[in-house]
Amino acid sequence: MKRLYYFLSIGIAASLFVACSPKKTTEEVKQVEETAITVNPKLTAEGAYEALVEATETSPAYVLVNKPQVNLDEFPKDKDGFITLFDGQTFTGWRGYDKDTIPGKWIIDDGAIKINGSGQGEAHSRDGGDIIFAHKFKNFELSFEWKVAKGANSGVLYLAREIKGEPIWISSPEYQVLDNIGHPDAQLGENGNRQSASLYDMIPANPQNAKPVGEWNQGGIMVYKGTVIHKQNGKNVVEYHLWTDKWNELVGKSKFKAGGDFPLAYDLLVNLGGEEREGYIGLQDHGDDVWYKNIRIKILE
Repeated sequence: MKRLYYFLSIGIAASLFVACSPKKTTEEVKQVEETAITVNPKLTAEGAYEALVEATETSPAYVLVNKPQVNLDEFPKDKDGFITLFDGQTFTGWRGYDKDTIPGKWIIDDGAIKINGSGQGEAHSRDGGDIIFAHKFKNFELSFEWKVAKGANSGVLYLAREIKGEPIWISSPEYQVLDNIGHPDAQLGENGNRQSASLYDMIPANPQNAKPVGEWNQGGIMVYKGTVIHKQNGKNVVEYHLWTDKWNELVGKSKFKAGGDFPLAYDLLVNLGGEEREGYIGLQDHGDDVWYKNIRIKILE
């Protein structure tokens, strides 16, 4: 019940925020009740208003973005079942996170997707922001290559939900992409869990076998019924299991812990992917020059 309104779309968001106002007219109460019943037909009108008010008082509010998804049948597939998500020439299938187009800082450079970093971190990137492939995935094997400029930081995010006004990492695990020598994040966190290919701020990549700045690294992420594996340069370097007590513990000890600076992140990560347990794959703009290419995915049934 407390999570009821989390799954409201933008189209009924106005009704949700009526529930947060201190004084409600009879018409406003009716509007909220009708909204709740639309979302959950089993909820009676008598209890709908109270349930929504309780939700707003006990949990961080957010609004899901609902945009059309691309048809994977329109993308080439090889004999091994891998679908090409980036053709090396166009941004077909990609768009900005919570946007309809690709932000101008993202370009195609010699067959690779490149973010032209602002040099001032993710908070100062004008005409930038994270990008996503516009299709939700559940069980998959993702393969990609990445390289970074000196001192660069980025990440590949997966099972992300699109939250209005929030960054992609608020709801998504992150495969860290980093210059382990030149970026200070490599020295933060615990036991190297912010270095490349790590589950960001939770599990360090082991072994840490990233190549030097300017060289291409082979990356990979597999998600299958809750089991997740990160790969780097031919090695499995991270393994963990979603939607388990151990997963909740990992989130609870990270920078996304309950009661910390990002309470919304804690709730979204613990309930990763929502009821469908699926989400978007995204590339992070952290304000630095980073390249990605040969991005392919295989759906695991």
